[in-house]
Amino acid sequence: MHAEQPRTAPPTATGRSGHKYQAVRSYLIDLVERTLDVGDAIPSERALCERFGVSRMTVRQAVDALVGEGVLVREQGRGTFVAPQRMDFEMRLTTFGEEMRRRGMRPDTRVLDARTEPAFGEAADALGTDVDAPLHHLWRVRYADGTPISIEQLWVPVALAPDLFTGGPPPSLYDALREAGYEPSWGEETLTASEATDEEARLLDLRGTRAVLRATRRTFAADGPCMYSRACYRGDRYSVWVPLSAPGPALVPRVRAEDAAAKVGAQ
Repeated sequence: MHAEQPRTAPPTATGRSGHKYQAVRSYLIDLVERTLDVGDAIPSERALCERFGVSRMTVRQAVDALVGEGVLVREQGRGTFVAPQRMDFEMRLTTFGEEMRRRGMRPDTRVLDARTEPAFGEAADALGTDVDAPLHHLWRVRYADGTPISIEQLWVPVALAPDLFTGGPPPSLYDALREAGYEPSWGEETLTASEATDEEARLLDLRGTRAVLRATRRTFAADGPCMYSRACYRGDRYSVWVPLSAPGPALVPRVRAEDAAAKVGAQ
């Protein structure tokens, strides 16, 4: 995860309609950054129309854009409010607690279930175990400053850490694996966008939007996979941040069609 940059307005658009739209948008962004707090209502459409001398369509265009960017949030039948700040989901092998503390937030956890169960097909494939081999399974909700942020399900082979749940599930499975001699060193993760189930919406206290970001991860130690996890993150609190770099040379040079034809003709 990576801290998001402050919200700032883009350069003013050209043209009369563009200028009016940007004026309303810039005004709302300034209110969010300087005056309003999370959960505060923005001025009504009527008030904004009167202030800027614009149509309701222009006001709605500006508000819709900020709702789409996650700056504002609409609640059916109530109005439009300042949305919680989004957190960028950076592709890093780190724990939820470490990331929240790095942001100056207080992490917390509610354990829904912790048990030993037989491996099902997907987890067995991911962890390189036999189907029905015993796995530790942990299901929990993660919080930041008292707000539910994500739901996690994690599986660890019992053979790697037989006493993992002795005395209750550990606060950090990564730390527990390190103590067992399996240092998490790298991982692979798949992200998909989805809609929350009724149970997920209830656990995450979703209101209005039910968009979620799903992450499936395999974590590896030196000897192989040591953890398989599936997480569901609130779509109104997360966006994906991926660093990019210029492409390097291909590992296998591509053969152009004309080069291939010339090679065949030479044989």
